Amino acid sequence: MHLSFAAACGLTFLVPMASADESASANADMSPLIFPPLIFADGSGLPPGSGNAREGTGLYQTQCARCHGRNGEGGRALELVGDRETLISAWPDRGIGVSWPYAPPLFDYIRRAMPPDSPYSLSVDDTYSIVARVLELNALVDADTTVDAAFLSSLVMPNNNGFKQAIE
Repeated sequence: MHLSFAAACGLTFLVPMASADESASANADMSPLIFPPLIFADGSGLPPGSGNAREGTGLYQTQCARCHGRNGEGGRALELVGDRETLISAWPDRGIGVSWPYAPPLFDYIRRAMPPDSPYSLSVDDTYSIVARVLELNALVDADTTVDAAFLSSLVMPNNNGFKQAIE
């Protein structure tokens, strides 16, 4: 474990951070003061593991659909699937395949915050499988594509150029 600087509400403080090995072996009951390593847009910090959309379909239905809709169309929570044709419009959609410029932070967000009533409850492989399912719903991967750290780090998202390109 090591200390990292963090900033919130204009304050800077030290936060204990788990190493990649400590994070991989930690369970859902980990101390609230120890956080997994940060995951950056380039994929650094992503843990070992993998999943695919076929494995993630059932997980998505039990863990995500009640808020985000059966096919990511939204409901009590925001939509996950958006219309990529709106990418360069005045009002672009907010779906993951439209607004997210990088894929690795999607893993980080799902792992840290979803489901909202039980964050950190998903295993690393389950998180990769749900990420794969969300990417499949956005027509960015096939059902059997293996999603892991290397794949997420190399995936070019439709909005990687910051709302400046049209989708073919």
